[in-house]
Amino acid sequence: MGRDARSSVEVLGRYAGPATWILSSLADGPKHGYALINDIEGFAGVRLQPGTLYAALTRLVEGGLIEPTGPDGRRQPYRLTPPGAEALREQLTMQRRIAELGLRRLSAGLVTP
Repeated sequence: MGRDARSSVEVLGRYAGPATWILSSLADGPKHGYALINDIEGFAGVRLQPGTLYAALTRLVEGGLIEPTGPDGRRQPYRLTPPGAEALREQLTMQRRIAELGLRRLSAGLVTP
């Protein structure tokens, strides 16, 4: 499909939160919608509503970041693609830089809790 990592990250767009959670969940193997909802709730403390989840899944499939693995009974599992893994890596690296910067600034003592 010829996507580079930058254009893959752009697929996440303003919906980067749910997309990042989905990609992170799929990083350890394929999952269907209900399993994604439960896994994301477990590690992020956020329960995605089905509309949010399936809209994000559609964008991620269309962007080539995930793909369906084929039906498993009535369920449709998805898996991370290589461009999806690279987009996730880049997104998490950027988030880490932002988190580290924010923590450094907080520890400088300019704002007291």
